Amino acid sequence: MTTRKVTMINGDGIGPEVMDATRKVLEAAKAPLEFEYADAGSDASARFGTNLPDSTVDAVLKSGVGMKGPTATGIGSGQQSANVALRKRLDLYASLRPVKSVPGVKTRYENVDLVVVRENTEDLYAGLEHIVVPGVVESLKIITEKASTRICRFAFEYAKRAGRKKVSAVHKANIMKLSDGLFLDCFRKVARDFPGLEAEEVIVDNLCMQLVRNPERYDVMVMENLYGDIISDLCAGLVGGLGVVPGANIGASTAVFEAVHGTAPDIAGKGLANPTALLLSSVMMLDHLELTTEARRVERALDKVFREGRVKTRDLGGQANTAEFTKAIIDAMT
Repeated sequence: MTTRKVTMINGDGIGPEVMDATRKVLEAAKAPLEFEYADAGSDASARFGTNLPDSTVDAVLKSGVGMKGPTATGIGSGQQSANVALRKRLDLYASLRPVKSVPGVKTRYENVDLVVVRENTEDLYAGLEHIVVPGVVESLKIITEKASTRICRFAFEYAKRAGRKKVSAVHKANIMKLSDGLFLDCFRKVARDFPGLEAEEVIVDNLCMQLVRNPERYDVMVMENLYGDIISDLCAGLVGGLGVVPGANIGASTAVFEAVHGTAPDIAGKGLANPTALLLSSVMMLDHLELTTEARRVERALDKVFREGRVKTRDLGGQANTAEFTKAIIDAMT
């Protein structure tokens, strides 16, 4: 079996700890992977003068697959987010966030099984802002036919491949009739190519209300960048938070699988981090690489540990540290 190279980006805070745990689990699963390390985030900025060195971008381009820990981002000032910069430079146009109930993690909801597909390259996240006059700032919302069509097609193709039943377009076209109207028009055109899938349209504020009332009514949801950022975190809250949700940013020839939670500087270096989010993201990566046997091996081990409930990290109400939780996952594979 051919060995695939994976570029691993530790990130900041607890990033190195959850990445180390994930690497150990992947090795225990006997995944035919070779790991190389690259830098991004605030620690990289201190050493390289930038939070995303060219060498990191080149490494991911060469390997085609990256795994990334959380990176710190300044609020209101400083460099552009390393996350946003990486997506732009690699044209990782699709954010894929499966959100599924985790056995043994008690929440107000059961049997949640949603997928958020978020356009990654434009909308208000294009960062086109300027000062009109002192005290007045203008931000430009950019929506294009090309990007909207591409992300809608990605959502429908994913839904078909994953055996899903419905794709919902999330919008605010009742107010932003031109920008969101264009997105919705692209969705309708793409939907015609997938007659076997149900296509529906839902206004974003109504979606938020419906998600907290009855999340089971949704399946795959596709949306613009800003809505996706908000809705993906809302959905994570339905199943226990960002610590138990995986994520991926996918382009035409490159994909980066990441922990979507923060850097947790208060526990960094203490061996208390929960690696579940990155472990679940690694399962997505294995499936992406068509290493389905290894993917199911890791997935079953995680499921077994959570169902038994004997070994839990502190954020989930247990007492296990990172090393103990990682060992439990590895032991569950033997």
